[in-house]
Amino acid sequence: MREFDFSALSRLNASASVCSASIREQVDYFQVNEKLPFEPDGEGGHVWLSIQKRGMNTDWVAKLLAEFSQVPPVDIGYAGLKDRHAVTTQWFSVKTEGKVEPDWALFEQEGIEIVQQTRHGKKLKRGVLEGNWFTLRLTDCQGDKMLWQESLEFIQNQGVPNYFAEQRFGHNGNNLARVDHWFSTGRAPKKRNQKSIYLSAARSWLFNLVLNERLGQANWNRYLQGDVMLLSGTKGSVFHVDHEDATIQPRLDTMDIHPTGPMWGKGQAIVSEGCLALEQAALSDWQDWQVGLERAGLVQSRRALRLFPQDFEWQFLENNALSLRFFLPSGCYATAVMRELAVITDVSHKQ
Repeated sequence: MREFDFSALSRLNASASVCSASIREQVDYFQVNEKLPFEPDGEGGHVWLSIQKRGMNTDWVAKLLAEFSQVPPVDIGYAGLKDRHAVTTQWFSVKTEGKVEPDWALFEQEGIEIVQQTRHGKKLKRGVLEGNWFTLRLTDCQGDKMLWQESLEFIQNQGVPNYFAEQRFGHNGNNLARVDHWFSTGRAPKKRNQKSIYLSAARSWLFNLVLNERLGQANWNRYLQGDVMLLSGTKGSVFHVDHEDATIQPRLDTMDIHPTGPMWGKGQAIVSEGCLALEQAALSDWQDWQVGLERAGLVQSRRALRLFPQDFEWQFLENNALSLRFFLPSGCYATAVMRELAVITDVSHKQ
């Protein structure tokens, strides 16, 4: 039986293991505000609502919107799932074309507020997201303040390992245990959405293992022979470095490009030489998962090994608290940033 211990993955910052803090002591202490890559045009058959929700998940809000507007659930759109134990603001779309539009002023639900209302010609689809602004308050911060300051400045200047965080893998890593059962027995889940969740968790875990290995070899932010680089600010603009190039490391140092790791799927690996050898070694015990992901039809792609929080700001507060504010691209995790600051206790897991 495989064990899935996210806490065992390497940290870049040794000081993080001697400092500690809590998150989500109150729901207001974890705020997320999503940013779309465009503005709704104000016209069309879909009502777009910017909604602030407190203490509830995205699917539940979508269900309430469908019931209130009397449309099928498929006519509700949103870009991505947001934390339940948080105050989050995100866009939803409701297809009202050919229907009488409801009075949104009557959509009264505890913990839900419509912040903005407009229209657009298309449904908001999953993944159509530039990123998220995070405003966090860490409480019960323990450890030398100088270590905290040094860690904050390091993150601001150098970024952090771009791990998929624990919430990607389900409670106590249950999604990983279930995909392991699937791949070892051949008995796939019956529900389509479960398959999707488990497959995403599986390839995310393999990525984390490669990133963990590169951290151990101190080349997570360096050029490795045969590497594939991702152009900063893009989701898929990659290029293969198959020969010595004096321009690569300066571009890495200025965050213009990032080394990448595998999002496993079918297709030939585009890395080569030393990078290919490292990835094969890191995943040598996971060949059944690689085969399972390929058979499921996922296509191999690449993800940046490092994450650079934009506009990273902080303020030390009274009572051993710390306020943080920063922007992350879509698909990246605030908890991956915080684990380079301290050993974090999520209070919401105890409530």
